[in-house]
Amino acid sequence: MTISANAETPFKVFVGYDTREDVAFEVCRHSLLKHSSVPVEVIPLKQSELRAAGLYKRERDPTESTEFSFTRFLTPYLAGYQGWAMFVDCDFLYTADIKGLIDLIDDQYAVMCVHHDYSPKDALKMDGVVQTAYPRKNWSSMVLYNCGHPKNRVLTPELVSSQTGAFLHRFMWLDDSDIGAVPFVWNFLVGHNKVDDGDPDTFPKAIHYTLGGPWFRDYKDCDFADLWVKGLEEAQKANNLITV
Repeated sequence: MTISANAETPFKVFVGYDTREDVAFEVCRHSLLKHSSVPVEVIPLKQSELRAAGLYKRERDPTESTEFSFTRFLTPYLAGYQGWAMFVDCDFLYTADIKGLIDLIDDQYAVMCVHHDYSPKDALKMDGVVQTAYPRKNWSSMVLYNCGHPKNRVLTPELVSSQTGAFLHRFMWLDDSDIGAVPFVWNFLVGHNKVDDGDPDTFPKAIHYTLGGPWFRDYKDCDFADLWVKGLEEAQKANNLITV
């Protein structure tokens, strides 16, 4: 099924926001808007604002690697349990029009995402943050939510503030048949997914610097670092951003 966005109802994209990665958010936002041929509303998910509004109350868990580890699951609630919306981590860089992803939406599913088979090789990520391994790792890092789907109505602020990480990140409020798949190029994991030079369909449409991106000193030379740096330069010119 294809849905369309228009000037009255732009497609909502909630981007995870971490105070340590403000520049990553700005580059992600810029790359989304730069390539999009449809109206898109980019909304940063700031934990401090959600707490101030009484929408998020859970104590910090030692396994949380970012400030949006759990706030991401508020997406259907924040979208008013209506239509489709997307959550994406801030450490993404878009190289293609998000309309291509929106066109994959199918109303039979409660959520759609890349079904990664991913086990991290390293114990640490991003500035020494502990890397936690679990089933369906990285599935929740980019999710299209059918916000009006009845099963997603369980994702209330109260539940998101109290349920376990396993329940949320493994989509345990859903049956397997409720979880649609999209091509891996829409959540291309740097250091895990590979480009086949003979197959242009394997080139990432959304690059995910999941272990850490060029905005961290130890990852300045990671794969696709040049594309992110170019994205930073473009964002700085467009928005007068600070430099890394």
